[in-house]
Amino acid sequence: MHVFMTGATGYLGGVVAEHLLGAGHTVSALARSEGSRERAGRLGLTVVAGGLEDLDVLRAAAAGADAVVHTAVDYLNPRMPEIERNALGAMLDGTDGGRPFVYTSTGLVYPDTGGVPVDEDHPVDPVASPQPYKIHGERAVLAHEKAAGMVVRAALVYGRGGSGLLEGMIAGARARGAATYIGEGANRWSSVHVDDLARLYVAAVERGTGGTVVNASSGEPASMREIAEAVARITGTPAVSITFEQAAEALGPYAEVLVRSSPLDASRAERLFGWRATAKGLLDELTTGSYAATATA
Repeated sequence: MHVFMTGATGYLGGVVAEHLLGAGHTVSALARSEGSRERAGRLGLTVVAGGLEDLDVLRAAAAGADAVVHTAVDYLNPRMPEIERNALGAMLDGTDGGRPFVYTSTGLVYPDTGGVPVDEDHPVDPVASPQPYKIHGERAVLAHEKAAGMVVRAALVYGRGGSGLLEGMIAGARARGAATYIGEGANRWSSVHVDDLARLYVAAVERGTGGTVVNASSGEPASMREIAEAVARITGTPAVSITFEQAAEALGPYAEVLVRSSPLDASRAERLFGWRATAKGLLDELTTGSYAATATA
């Protein structure tokens, strides 16, 4: 199949594109900047020049593909909800004939359940979620009558030395001389290795059916304190508790996210696709894998 991707030059999208190519598919990649276009070329992708606000480009690229995978996101852009809504509308307009459309969502669409793993049937709440536009995006994709819309709700993505949260924690520990967590740090997060997650995207493109929603997570959830302690070990710094007020002063509204629990039940992905995580768990990957070599560089 020929797959049109957004975000294919980013962290998650680049690995998804790599796995799609490895499975024998061809991939065209939305790329706005010169650097992104160069990276797409190095990855062996066909460049589609443009960004998420180039709606005619998105519509045409989706119309010319056998499947669409949307991984692009900019969580720090205050206009992202509007950009996402318009971009999704354009791509869905170009997708018909029951072609696969795989949308990237997050475990943060669920309310905080206090550490109880949730499956895909658990209600989502735009009011309680820190990323409500992802819920609106899910609904648009699943409701589209002409596309086979599917949703992947990913846990904390890690591996290959990437992940905005983990990279930020490592950089913060090096800058401040301490790896920090909020309060007791007992809230727990599920996680998924980027390569395991990419395999799930390939399965969805190849074998998924419209209306499918799957969680993507692996292993036991880790507490924020355990994650901070792993960061402390590889940076040679202590792990230190800070108050919520201190975190909010430094991080703003993002501090609210870091005190939530986000454990996911991913058994549906195994039932539907035979998918199971095989990579190192988050804490092992932090202390002995791709992060350890760069943490003290």
